[in-house]
Amino acid sequence: MDCKGVLFARYDLDQAAQRFSKHALVSRVRNMWRYRELLPVRDESNIVTLGEGYTSILPLTRVGGKVGLKELFMKDDGLIPTGTFKARGMAAAISRCVELGVGKVAVATAGNAGAAMAAYASRAGIESYVYMPKDTPEPIRRECEVYGARVTLVDGTIADAGKRVDELSLRNNWMTLSTMNEPYRVEGKKTMGFEIAEQFEWRTPDVVVYPTGGGTGIVGMWKAFEELEKIGWINQKRPRFVAVQSSGCAPVVKAFQEGKESCEFWHDASTVAAGLRVPKAYGDYLILRAIRESHGTAIAVSDKEILNAMKELARTEGVCVCPEGAATYACLPKLQDDGFLDKDEQVLLYNTGIGILYPDLIK
Repeated sequence: MDCKGVLFARYDLDQAAQRFSKHALVSRVRNMWRYRELLPVRDESNIVTLGEGYTSILPLTRVGGKVGLKELFMKDDGLIPTGTFKARGMAAAISRCVELGVGKVAVATAGNAGAAMAAYASRAGIESYVYMPKDTPEPIRRECEVYGARVTLVDGTIADAGKRVDELSLRNNWMTLSTMNEPYRVEGKKTMGFEIAEQFEWRTPDVVVYPTGGGTGIVGMWKAFEELEKIGWINQKRPRFVAVQSSGCAPVVKAFQEGKESCEFWHDASTVAAGLRVPKAYGDYLILRAIRESHGTAIAVSDKEILNAMKELARTEGVCVCPEGAATYACLPKLQDDGFLDKDEQVLLYNTGIGILYPDLIK
């Protein structure tokens, strides 16, 4: 039966608990492949890597004091190869493509996933095809091209690009790597959860604030914490997830507030944060499930609030974040007004990319 749901990689966690220990990590390279026993590549020789993962967690002391939070942190995936967290998912997916003998890959993207796929495909010697909206920031489009991808610009949003990729993939024998259309990108994204747990000394922060477009990060981290508990590395405590979207495209926020299990398509989506302009996420029901099971929430911020947050974080903390990452800081006053945050809690903001990829926004 074709349920059109999301596929997940599964592991023998009992065996992993016996063969994989925290002590083994001490001598391993600090990238996402340090957790390789819980990643989908069977043979290490097939791993395609640019050194992705294990990014810094920065204390945001100055802005934390301003917003009344004693322990405010940011995990900064702007420091990762290709400048965005998308490298994690594409490193896992392309590595698995190598293992399976795949020679051509395609993706529908708001921009950064296409650049990451193109980079890893180039390193693996695989042909890549990228479909993206015409108004994708030019530096990101050029980044895809410099890695050798065949780039096609599409009228509309990522949803329209996705339709084109779906139509052409079967005809051209491409493996589609669009968000949650295959089971491997989420495996790379779940290393965000592994790293957060390790960097917080095998605990989890009280709250993780995450910019949500396709939502693979939230789904991946939720899966990571479940696996870590099953192998005995963390306890049952989980962070409360906050999904942040733009008020110009907030299908997850609307569905969460209305108590629905999936999202309606968001028409006329518009926002400066290209990664948040996803009218309907493929795995929307999984995003909503993780938010609710974690006792979290979903919240929207305006483009003006996002742009102001980008400037404030750069000028106050010295971090040049992408608009999606800035949204996580922009929403904090609203979360406090709602009584969702306590001043003594550990709150982790997730920055998913570097701000210099958006030169028109950082003037």
